[in-house]
Amino acid sequence: MLKIISPVDGSIYAERAYASSQDIQATLQKASAAQRDWKLKSIAERGAICTKAVDAFIAQKDRITQELAWQMGRPIRFGAGEVGGFEERARYMISIAEDSLKSVDVGPKDGFVRYIKREPVGVVLTIAPWNFPFMTAVNSIVPALMSGNAVILKHAQQTLLCAERIADAFTAAGLPDGLFQVLHMSHDQTAEVIQSPEINHVCFTGSVPAGEIMEKNAAGRFIGMGLELGGKDPAYVCADANVSYSAENLVDGAFFNTGQSCCGIERIYVHASVYDDFVEKFVEVVRGYVLGSPLEQQTTLGPLVTTKAANFVRSQIDDALKAGAKALIDTSEFAMDQPGTPYMAPQVLVDVDHSMRVMTEESFGPVVGIMKVKDDDEAVELMNDSEFGLTASIWTTDTDKAIKLGDRIDTGTLFMNRCDYLDPALAWTGVKNTGRGCTLSSVGYESLTRPKSYHLRVDLA
Repeated sequence: MLKIISPVDGSIYAERAYASSQDIQATLQKASAAQRDWKLKSIAERGAICTKAVDAFIAQKDRITQELAWQMGRPIRFGAGEVGGFEERARYMISIAEDSLKSVDVGPKDGFVRYIKREPVGVVLTIAPWNFPFMTAVNSIVPALMSGNAVILKHAQQTLLCAERIADAFTAAGLPDGLFQVLHMSHDQTAEVIQSPEINHVCFTGSVPAGEIMEKNAAGRFIGMGLELGGKDPAYVCADANVSYSAENLVDGAFFNTGQSCCGIERIYVHASVYDDFVEKFVEVVRGYVLGSPLEQQTTLGPLVTTKAANFVRSQIDDALKAGAKALIDTSEFAMDQPGTPYMAPQVLVDVDHSMRVMTEESFGPVVGIMKVKDDDEAVELMNDSEFGLTASIWTTDTDKAIKLGDRIDTGTLFMNRCDYLDPALAWTGVKNTGRGCTLSSVGYESLTRPKSYHLRVDLA
């Protein structure tokens, strides 16, 4: 049995049986059969059903908000944001499908009709994480279905119920049987499914080691694979930045979802001329957070997903302190902070450098290091000193400066005066060990389709 151990109180919140071999084979066959008919439907027909599914999903908001708190510790006051993010991305991808999937007209040629059609790849396997369990899954599920594919969703063990809520929505919308299915599987079973001939594309969000395993599982299959594998996202506060605005928004970027975000802010570089003012304001905002049960409305910082995850972040902090870093938050101010539990106070570290794990290794928790830099060049050098490249943010009042600095930063998304947000109109992608591939935007449709050329001679004279 797969068990969800709730970070709220350590209880078993839900459990599900692993899929049997027979279940898996039946799911694969149903998906392939259903997709052959689905790809012949018009984009408008697909869009009508997907829109109904979004409506049905939103109708479950109250239930989803409660389940998120119990499954992964998201404070209940923020649960509706996950539903809203799902809706925003889904509706946008539906709205641009017609234009994104239209055939490419290669121009006239006497006696011929020529165009490139965007064909669905077939059956897409989406492997979704627990930290933003709906917003990460929707990035591939809705555009895959809109492209004419079938989808099989394997969700993280911690958030199994999220997969079922998405399935409920598609069932309520009348999506033909077999086009969207959920499998609760072990790692070994997942590897076998990836090797199955019915699977034509894999969308995975997770860690770098897990991404390496995904690639090995797919070796020799020659199928498409999208990999979003994490980040150590930096921010640079320039000399001309609005310090108060930057501090308030960077605190949110660092500690929302208890810091458990792939594109959360994990390291901050501040120009020396505004460093002291920025740090003072940043710490002031952090001290206003409320650590507690995610079931309470006043809680703004819930538990980490597991005690193991919390202990990992605690070890990074301890190592940094031993190496000379200074902690600016007195954890005793947060009554719920309890060593040996998932409840962990936020921490701000200064006097840090890149010899410390906390500045180079993905934390995925409520800690951020702040470094003073002498100029823009030093900031860019430090921002690029990472194995990851998901997002980076520049905090300045000079747009041209932000663009010029952004051109030098190795990143998938460059923000100015904001962070930790996915605009569905823009490609969501990364460089280096953050992975490869792309979701969202019109570009996101490209990996879920394949080009098929039509070369028709119409004049036989």
